[in-house]
Amino acid sequence: MDRKTVGCCVISLLILAACGGSKRIVVGSKNFTEQVILGEIVAQHLERRLGERAERRLNLGGTLLAHQALLSGQIDVYPEYSGTALTAILHRDAPADAGAVYQIVGTAYRKLGLEWLAPLGFNNSFAMVISGELSRRQNLSTLSEAARWQHAWSLGVGYEFEGRPDGLPALLRTYKLQVSGPPHSMDLGLLYQALARGQVDMIAANSTDGLLSKMDTAVLADDRGAFPPYEAGLVVRSATLARVPKVREALAELSGKIPTGVMQRLNYRVDVDHEAVGAVAADFLREAGL
Repeated sequence: MDRKTVGCCVISLLILAACGGSKRIVVGSKNFTEQVILGEIVAQHLERRLGERAERRLNLGGTLLAHQALLSGQIDVYPEYSGTALTAILHRDAPADAGAVYQIVGTAYRKLGLEWLAPLGFNNSFAMVISGELSRRQNLSTLSEAARWQHAWSLGVGYEFEGRPDGLPALLRTYKLQVSGPPHSMDLGLLYQALARGQVDMIAANSTDGLLSKMDTAVLADDRGAFPPYEAGLVVRSATLARVPKVREALAELSGKIPTGVMQRLNYRVDVDHEAVGAVAADFLREAGL
């Protein structure tokens, strides 16, 4: 075999190796704790079911970056939220009904060559939180009840919540809460401290915050639908599902397996206890029987 033939063989082998490498499923996520945890859960679960290592591209950035990575084929799957997809990607208003949002997003994404799988089991929406003691003493469990109570609420909010149309404006428009003055705007990490110290008596948090699983707090039900649903689900490239049919079956096993309380505890272990994401994800899969 001459040098030219050998060279061609080597090049062919390299091309085949590259093509073989491209078969590996690539899991992405956005750049905050909950997303990284979910991405790691997906990666570990696929590795167990497919019998080969999944490539991880976690901490990609915000919604638009992750979505573009999926469209371009840089990743095969990542976790997303239905309300985020509807408002940030599709630029449409979100109805209050979670099922309607899921149907709209699913139909629109299929036209992009993407598929939404069934929800994972939790809705990471805005959550108006008061102390557990106050909730029990005044028998408050919904935002409607909080609005009817003759009390001027002192609100603690994050900067994003104050400015977003589906945040503070939606809350005050829907419930006509009496407030003691302008909200106290602060970093998200300080909200629970302010509530515990009595500096505010209601905070705008997120429904899967880890501290909700540990502190004596009460989330007031959004009974009039001020906030759109943000059900977590997995978005997968249709081409990937066609190429590796077992991916659909494997990912479907995660649907409905992560209720809100579980996600809160997972976030707490990483954000507060500073446990490794890989260990937290492995514990979840084991406890879920996966």
